[in-house]
Amino acid sequence: MTVTTSEALRTEASRRVPPPPAGGPEPGSPSAPGATTTAERDVTQDATQDVSHDVTRDASSDVSRDADALPGAGTATADARADLTRLLFAGPDPDRTHGTWRRLLGGPAFTYRPGLAPAERAALSYERLRLLNDVLTAEDPAAPARFAADPHRLAALHEWIGPVDGGLTTLASIHYNLFLGSLVDHDLAHDHDLSPFTAMRRVGTFLCTELEHGNDVAAMETVAVLDRERGGFDLHTPTPGAAKFMPNTSLTGGPKTAVVAARLLVDGEDQGIFLFLTPLSDEHGHLPGIRVRRLPDRTGTPVDHCLTSFTHVRLPHEALLQGEHGRLTPEGSLTSVLGNRRKRFLRSIGRVTMGKLCMSAGTLGMARAALTIAVRHAHSRRISGPRAGERLPVAAHRSHHGRLLDALATAYAMTFLHREVVDRFAGLGDGEGHRADWAAGAADAGREDRADGTGRGDREDREDREDREEIERLAAVAKGWITWQARDIAIECRERCGAQGLFPANGISDLPANIEGGITAEGDNLVIWVKAASEMVFGHTVPLPPARTAPGDVDDPAFLRDLLTHAESLWQKRARTALREGPSGDPTGRWNATSTPALEMVEAHACRTAADAFLAAADRATDPTARALLRALCRVFLLRRLREHTGDLLAEGLLTPDQVRALPRALDTATAEAAPHLPTLAEAFDLPPDLLATIPLASGAGITRTLEQP
Repeated sequence: MTVTTSEALRTEASRRVPPPPAGGPEPGSPSAPGATTTAERDVTQDATQDVSHDVTRDASSDVSRDADALPGAGTATADARADLTRLLFAGPDPDRTHGTWRRLLGGPAFTYRPGLAPAERAALSYERLRLLNDVLTAEDPAAPARFAADPHRLAALHEWIGPVDGGLTTLASIHYNLFLGSLVDHDLAHDHDLSPFTAMRRVGTFLCTELEHGNDVAAMETVAVLDRERGGFDLHTPTPGAAKFMPNTSLTGGPKTAVVAARLLVDGEDQGIFLFLTPLSDEHGHLPGIRVRRLPDRTGTPVDHCLTSFTHVRLPHEALLQGEHGRLTPEGSLTSVLGNRRKRFLRSIGRVTMGKLCMSAGTLGMARAALTIAVRHAHSRRISGPRAGERLPVAAHRSHHGRLLDALATAYAMTFLHREVVDRFAGLGDGEGHRADWAAGAADAGREDRADGTGRGDREDREDREDREEIERLAAVAKGWITWQARDIAIECRERCGAQGLFPANGISDLPANIEGGITAEGDNLVIWVKAASEMVFGHTVPLPPARTAPGDVDDPAFLRDLLTHAESLWQKRARTALREGPSGDPTGRWNATSTPALEMVEAHACRTAADAFLAAADRATDPTARALLRALCRVFLLRRLREHTGDLLAEGLLTPDQVRALPRALDTATAEAAPHLPTLAEAFDLPPDLLATIPLASGAGITRTLEQP
């Protein structure tokens, strides 16, 4: 029996969510697959009944059959949701990678605290940071160091803490990735006691950006001068503009130690930028020679951002973080496998790439949380219907559920893209769970070729280097796209919740401002996209599909994906032409003429790569309804992204006029198929029920519920 995607989804929509089995999970524990709380069950049951009736009535009866017709239908909502959750959180040991943090967030320590002053909120984030660390050290006192070297667990932490505490997300990224990760990646980790940092007796921070050197951080002025007479280094801030900008270096949170990026000077010669382990404060205050001035509160959840400078601070020789990219003997002789200062600098701050994955993970979690709350509200908030006395959920209206569905489709695409990038970055691109030493690989990525052709200059190592460069570029592209999309989703969800969405206690209003921090941190989005664009104009091959012998079907996700690939190629060709034809002798003018089509190419590349990850996830679905849902949702995602390219695709003969005319109907059809399942799609994000129960808007109530609490 062959069943259309539409029929499979409509059959599934008619089923009510079964109640959880007796003896369900204890409060605060992860829910069993498909299990729901009473509040979840009531919202989902009402939503499925009401919206299914309304949307199915609106849908066209002549829906085209899916290219991959389902072998059966009628799978229960709980089964579909469980499969969706499995796919969303796929990876090595999902319970350890994600479940650890999900269970922790269900506890009372992470609920919203009203009425706190900014300084109190900043202090609370540090208290929560220590709770995270307690979970790690319960495994093993040295576990935080291993955690810092595990891209999957590190990124997953940010996904779960992002929605509950933006400040905590910032602190965790700095301590575990930028600080502890930098120590683990260098020689120091092998001969230095890390227990003050793994036990969090000292909080780690990272000082790189300077007041006048942000996106041009390679021009930083902070210096560490080798002192041959007394040994060690003299760390100094030579100008006001060289002060380190926005690190969390105040006394809030306890004693702190920093990894400081500074220019190494040996006998007056600039050897490039290296990292130096620098104690900043103890239980009595900041140490001599270190000046810290707290900056005004910024937008979003408060963090103790400061302006920090050094006045001839003495550091021992072992403060220099060394590795194959650079080792300095006590006599002052520098050895390095890298041939220039720029490569040594990029290796020193190699943790910034993982930082991009952390920032995109944090904002990804925020977007999914915003959608979970907004979808629940859409099904509990009822308004007058067209018949006398009729009350309908706002989700019954296409103008409401269509926007949420578009955001859901994007959030699924963001999640699947992020999974793929983290897998590739961690060395899991082979799909067999084989993890490469990504930290060591970062050092190899910059090695100079040997003239005799016997070392790292052979073809295999060049290919490895090129592959790593591609992955690091993809991490930058994904970071820009995911964080920008997360902001749009959070704003959309806030608006769909109306006035209720303006209250922080309802879990959404703080998210857009917190996402702004992720857009700027670890490389401003536009800047890292410009860098990626400059590399991809000629250094990237678009995987064009083979020519079709028959017109494609606008209801076929594979055809839509191919169209997006052609759009990527068209923008690359325009960028190449602009660069070739730009004004000679004027590099800035040539790039100005190139940058617009080049950035369009990057945007199309991000969307196409996300679509590839989306379709691959749909193919891995084991539940027929989950597979049909993912394919319908992917069609929504692709059709939305293709709208801005239809003119180009028509002009190039890649779309016919009839196909262009059919695209709006195709989008409406895909929306109608998926809309009855908004609750299932959102609940698959698997936010802890106990956490959602503390958010009035997510539990069928409103902000007035807070007035009834003691």
